Amino acid sequence: MSKLSFDQAMYHFVSGYTAKVAGTEMGVTEPQSTFSACFGEAFLPKHPYLYAKMLAEKVEKYDAHVWLVNTGWSGGAYGVGKRMSLKTTRAILDSIHDGTLEKVEYETIPGFKFEVPTSCPGVDSAMLNPINTWKHKSVF
Repeated sequence: MSKLSFDQAMYHFVSGYTAKVAGTEMGVTEPQSTFSACFGEAFLPKHPYLYAKMLAEKVEKYDAHVWLVNTGWSGGAYGVGKRMSLKTTRAILDSIHDGTLEKVEYETIPGFKFEVPTSCPGVDSAMLNPINTWKHKSVF
């Protein structure tokens, strides 16, 4: 997971990089990368920018923090890595909700410049920086 700046939150919300998953998408037998604006474009009757504007207004009005949480794959591509466990996802969400992650140190991941915590109760710290979960880091 990463704590997003305002600009990062808007970018990732509108781009909606996600995956089609077997069992939830017709004809899909293994995960497929895709983009779905606002992470739910098929269900949005209005233009994605309207929803982004609404999000921006709420974030600014309430000085809200925005988090990007990976509930998908970790440790390698499909067939190599594995799905994030519910136990890990719950620990991350609990730490966001109770404010724990406001008090820890962060490191910056190159590329997207994600700010990721270096610790989170109930989560193996190696999992917090996704490159650490890949056996072959050059493939990451």
